[in-house]
Amino acid sequence: MERKKELKQQYKETAIEAGIYQIKNTANDKVFVGSTKNFKTLNGVKFQLETNTHTNKQLQQEWDHFGKDVFNFDILEKLKKKEDPYFNEKEALSELETKWLEQLQPYGEHGYNKQKSL
Repeated sequence: MERKKELKQQYKETAIEAGIYQIKNTANDKVFVGSTKNFKTLNGVKFQLETNTHTNKQLQQEWDHFGKDVFNFDILEKLKKKEDPYFNEKEALSELETKWLEQLQPYGEHGYNKQKSL
């Protein structure tokens, strides 16, 4: 019981950090690139995949087919927050995600992301 309290306290004390993450399928090297305002929510993403409720159907199908053990969750970059009163976290996070999407090109046979139409 004491361990549970420790873990709960540790979770509460962990700083809320935003940034970009990837889910990589090590069986075929395909990746999904995503952004989050709080890296703690990655447990929720895993839960969605494990309960067959993730919104990315292709990622979900391959998770079901290959199993969770071939997928790695990695933080690609943490958002550096600025003290500027005009700093827009949502906009900055979107720009950071665009940078990583352009760099990794996780589309088609290389990944699970859908290209955004202009």
